[in-house]
Amino acid sequence: MDTSDRIGPTPESAVEPRAFGAGGANGTARSAVAPAAVSGTVVNAMSVDVEDYFQVQAFAHVLDRAQWDDWPSRVEANTETLLALYDEHGVRATFYTLGWVAERFPRLVEAIAAGGHEVASHGWCHVQVHQQTPEEFRTDVRRTKRLLEDLSGQPVTGYRAATYSIDGRNLWAHRVLREEGYRYSSSIYPIRHDLYGMPEAPRFTFRPVGEDGVVELPVSTVAAGHRRFPCGGGGYFRLLPYALSSRAIRRVNRKDGKPCIFYLHPWEIDPGQPRIPGVGARSRFRHYLNLGRMLPRLRNLLNGFAWDRVDRVFAADIFGPDIGVG
Repeated sequence: MDTSDRIGPTPESAVEPRAFGAGGANGTARSAVAPAAVSGTVVNAMSVDVEDYFQVQAFAHVLDRAQWDDWPSRVEANTETLLALYDEHGVRATFYTLGWVAERFPRLVEAIAAGGHEVASHGWCHVQVHQQTPEEFRTDVRRTKRLLEDLSGQPVTGYRAATYSIDGRNLWAHRVLREEGYRYSSSIYPIRHDLYGMPEAPRFTFRPVGEDGVVELPVSTVAAGHRRFPCGGGGYFRLLPYALSSRAIRRVNRKDGKPCIFYLHPWEIDPGQPRIPGVGARSRFRHYLNLGRMLPRLRNLLNGFAWDRVDRVFAADIFGPDIGVG
């Protein structure tokens, strides 16, 4: 076994050659050619869940949605920091954006689109799918899609559920998404977790309800024996050593020959965000630990791997020939 593929410690500075972007501001999901087609390098998918620090599911029991406007928003400034960082590294990403955020910060959506990034839907106000009826879900994703398309001037084809809340209980959501004009979802995390997860789901692209629904692009996991471990970013990327995350992504690229889907939130680069009172110890630990280390780690990640938008990395699965039913 190649020692570089082991899941274990390695120096944080031991990164691969500098990443490169794919496509410019006027590129399209159908026409863009990923650099991997030329170089043989696996191009991974970079994504951002555009929501504010007070909108996370772990705080929902102490902070009602009616109180959101009472808290100082930091999502616009934090997202602009990410846009500048991606531009610096020549990376284009997918921004799964809440309708609630887009309604209050329309220029932010315009800036995302102007930067050549994919604008995608994160639902309207971070309601978990299993808390919605099919008709409530339809109204939610339709409303969000219309607003994002009006602001961005581009088709919105991608969707990510709040807190990865699509699982075996609500696979009907894939049919609704297709009926509403979406082409793919990245809403299933095939692991076990106390807040989300569908551990029985395939690790890679599949169609949960066949041709009647959209294609699903699960967030990335790495297999070690008969177990799966998360390597798709978010809190795991902040909490675990950078060396472990980079090795896991490299292993998926090399051993599985597949791109990884990585995600983060704008609030994860903001150690100065206000603290929410009444939050339990576990949620405080998960949310606030290593916020100050996120940007340096993200820079290492952008330098160490190749990245592009979700819709371009998976263009063949989303827009091309039909894939097998999982």
